Amino acid sequence: MRALRVLPWGSGGFGTQDHQHDMYLPAFHEHAGFTVVESGLPDLTRAVRETGAEVVCVCAPPAERAARVIEALRAGCHVLADKPLALDVAEIEAIAAAAAETGRVCMPAHHHRFGAAVQAAAGALAAGRVGLPWNVQADFLVDGGDPCPEGELANFGLYPVDVVRALTGQAVRRVHALRAGGRGAITVLLLDHEHGLTSTITVGRLRGTADAPGMALHRYRVSGSGGVMDVDAARPGASVRTVTGNRAAWHGPGTVGRMLTALHTAVVTGRPPEAGPADALAALRVTDAAARSLALGTPVPIDSPEV
Repeated sequence: MRALRVLPWGSGGFGTQDHQHDMYLPAFHEHAGFTVVESGLPDLTRAVRETGAEVVCVCAPPAERAARVIEALRAGCHVLADKPLALDVAEIEAIAAAAAETGRVCMPAHHHRFGAAVQAAAGALAAGRVGLPWNVQADFLVDGGDPCPEGELANFGLYPVDVVRALTGQAVRRVHALRAGGRGAITVLLLDHEHGLTSTITVGRLRGTADAPGMALHRYRVSGSGGVMDVDAARPGASVRTVTGNRAAWHGPGTVGRMLTALHTAVVTGRPPEAGPADALAALRVTDAAARSLALGTPVPIDSPEV
């Protein structure tokens, strides 16, 4: 396996998040397909030239993330970008245009779609194991941790929305969002998809302890014309509880490691990545519509086509 040189750039996220150091850098160091290079230069384009980087892992603060992603693409690098890829539709469309223009891979870090259980379920659904899907019930609930200043819908919402899209391939056409769980830490999304599919997604943060966060529930139940499929997306893994908190012990690569394998495959083979700007745009349209639905108290249609 040829090792690609990857340059980490930035460590900003929502609130106190530092996915660069907490998630991506450890995974890059462990992955045989990548070698991490560093640069002290403040200019991204010059840093790429200095290090000979082939991939840039962009974790710039959300307000400037799109600009840094586009800069990395135009510097000739492939990109892994922290979520959300950008904060509005126009920025994602600009990123998609830059990726198409340069011919470089741009993968948003929607790592939960790469989980072993999710990918196995997607294959089974594509093979018709439960017939034609007509409904998906999903739970994405995190226990404890540091609340997101922008709200947990903006923070977590794209993950289960993206997984449902990866499982079914059906775009969302209408969103009705409801608050649950007291102060609004939990949101219920009632989604109407193409071809009569519906889904209900419960997403948010439970009131656990700040120093011992963990995934409380991450599961999907897909009902089809020929049966029902239950998907526990926290598997294959074990939940380990210690005096210092909870952690997930994975049997084999976790979701981030599997995402990096998909990134490496897309770069070295030239095939389209399993997740790209179109997936980020689709998720953003849903979470934006959900925020409008919460403000209006009514369902909100999504009429714009996906790129």
